[in-house]
Amino acid sequence: MKKKIAIIGTGFSSLAASAYLAKAGHEVHVYEKNETIGGRARQHKAEGFTFDMGPSWYWMPDVFERFFADFDKKPADYYTLERLNPGYQIIFGQNETIKIGDNLEDIYAVFEKEEKGASVKLQKFIQEAKDNYNVAIKKLIYKPGLSPLELVTPETIQKLNTFFSTVNKDVDKIFKNEKLKQILKFPVLFLGAKPSETPSFYNFMNYADFGLGTWHPKGGFFAVIQAIKDLSESLGVQIHTNSNVQKINVKNKKVDSLQVSDKDVKIDVILSGADYHHSEQLLSPEYRQYSEKYWDKKVFAPSSLLFYLGFDKKIENVEHHNLFFDVNFDAHADSIYTTKTWPKEPLFYANFTSKTDKKTAPEGCENGFFLVPIAPGLEDTEALRETYFDIVMQRFEKLTGQKVRDHIIYKKSYCVNDFVKDYNSYKGNAYGMANTLLQTAFLRPKLKSKKVEGLYFTGQLTVPGPGVPPALISGKLASELILKTIEL
Repeated sequence: MKKKIAIIGTGFSSLAASAYLAKAGHEVHVYEKNETIGGRARQHKAEGFTFDMGPSWYWMPDVFERFFADFDKKPADYYTLERLNPGYQIIFGQNETIKIGDNLEDIYAVFEKEEKGASVKLQKFIQEAKDNYNVAIKKLIYKPGLSPLELVTPETIQKLNTFFSTVNKDVDKIFKNEKLKQILKFPVLFLGAKPSETPSFYNFMNYADFGLGTWHPKGGFFAVIQAIKDLSESLGVQIHTNSNVQKINVKNKKVDSLQVSDKDVKIDVILSGADYHHSEQLLSPEYRQYSEKYWDKKVFAPSSLLFYLGFDKKIENVEHHNLFFDVNFDAHADSIYTTKTWPKEPLFYANFTSKTDKKTAPEGCENGFFLVPIAPGLEDTEALRETYFDIVMQRFEKLTGQKVRDHIIYKKSYCVNDFVKDYNSYKGNAYGMANTLLQTAFLRPKLKSKKVEGLYFTGQLTVPGPGVPPALISGKLASELILKTIEL
């Protein structure tokens, strides 16, 4: 029987779910509070510059391929991908740079140059990471998190020890060179937790990095959002922007309607891809599954201080992706997860899509996206933003050997307050809930409400976790649960 389904938000998980549900023959309406779609993956254009506002690393291309294949499509039907070489560079100091190439042989050579014997160690490490990746993708990540038994397979039993050790311990045990250690620990930051708190199993992110490569969709990450939007609309999905969902109305413990921009819309099923905590605030208190105490105790992935900058010249000594690891890695991580304070000496990341994609900046110019990871919930003021802008620019100029500040012709900052305002983000988090051992799979907030029939959730605070590929998978999992329930 055809149902009228409402989806809240237009991030990756929401749009993915909308496509699956429309394909199954249901009437699907997607409501977006902002003027433009994409959620954290929105696009920002100003003065000839084009910026991806959030995600910028295209990893795990097989997940995107699998998504589009579910609709007899492929990514190439919608956008063009380019594998980056180097995938990224890490700057440890002046004239101390390591570039990660686009093939394993080059990466092995880089490791061997830094530490004798490291190439052989890395080959073994990457093989294990590849094995873990295959288990994760084929056996675990596409599970809905309904039961701990989902984790019990012959493959996971063999790898049980990797869930009780950490990425930190394993990397430190194998490699001696501090730079190489930081390179191997970096990818798990995408999971939203410190390497010392992330199970070893998640070293599969190193295979996603070195083995599958870093890619760039032409036109920026927003091209992927646009692709899923086009796919969804071709299946009949109706997307409503400037449509703020104010309340989820419940009748006899079932969803009844949505209050959207002061109007009630009758609905059979509701799927929220908005921030999970916020989504529950749309319910009367008796229908909320998780208390404020519950959320406050959870380990959240970082928020971010972001700067979108337009330069009137080409920037030298940088690649498409650049990690600035010239200060203490652990001290910055502690400021995010332990002390929850602004970092004294921040690590930061910068990307310049115009290095790869000329149309994202005017001719002769460069666009720059600078990110400082910070603890969620921090005080956010213009004065603090400017203080950190000065720190980042000073270090950037010193480490890349050039003056850039006088060449900035466009500047926009974005931080905790903006994440709250634009995305109703809990404590202004940028990436969702961290994938620690006690926040993995069935231990994450549920896709299906236990208190309200017809209410479901998707996105980075639920299964399987933070990141764009997991968001696509979350949309698929939530839609499958909905379809299964409808068919009963």
